Amino acid sequence: MNLKGKTALITGGASGLGEATARRYHAHGANIAILDMNDERGEALVKELGSNVRYFNGNVTDEEGVASIIEATVNAFGALHICNNFAGIGSAHKTYDKKKDAPHPLDVFKRVLDVNLTGTFNVARLAAQQMASQDPVTEDGQRGVITNTASVAGYEGQIGQVAYSASKGGVIGMTIVIARDLAQVGIRCNTIVPGLIHTPLFDTLPEHIFTALENTVLYPNRLGKPDEIAMLAQQIVENDYINGECIRMDGGIRMGPR
Repeated sequence: MNLKGKTALITGGASGLGEATARRYHAHGANIAILDMNDERGEALVKELGSNVRYFNGNVTDEEGVASIIEATVNAFGALHICNNFAGIGSAHKTYDKKKDAPHPLDVFKRVLDVNLTGTFNVARLAAQQMASQDPVTEDGQRGVITNTASVAGYEGQIGQVAYSASKGGVIGMTIVIARDLAQVGIRCNTIVPGLIHTPLFDTLPEHIFTALENTVLYPNRLGKPDEIAMLAQQIVENDYINGECIRMDGGIRMGPR
């Protein structure tokens, strides 16, 4: 699927990996709908990138809210062809904390799964409904592409990542099922599985910790760049034979327990 003239909904698109993907898609001629909760960043991107970009404040877990944003996107651009789910949250709690003599807070566990797993599925299913109603845009009868985002923690979660790892493992697990469910209507589904990517969060770390993290990467010995994730997102859209895949983008890292 060629990006030019297509419309992409990007959750978490106001910063980090989502912003990098929005910028890359926009540079290749796509219309962009950003779903995020950061009004300042979202509105700044609209102002910078121009008239074929829209920002919507929304929560990925809100069924009616997401449906209305998809409707507004179609009203603005005429269709929806691409959905990239980047929105997510993390937590740091052990299953049982010996020092505190306390189990993992159940409300925190539920919240992480609600946003990262249920929220991803909510957006994907509603995007699929819209895509399925549209005419095909390729000779193969393709109507759309959904790309979700997991994490290497979905395979090798570290101590304290039980909620995050469970949520990302769920995203990995549902990838092939969504692809199978949507094959009959010409919609592909894949998942990007990032390793350590240099988002602004890492800039707050002391230099020795930052360097130690870089040294855990097999090669090259550095954190990944957001645009490298965006490049993969672009390739998934443009290569029509990529379907049902979970693609690690991690420099060969395999996470240790800590």
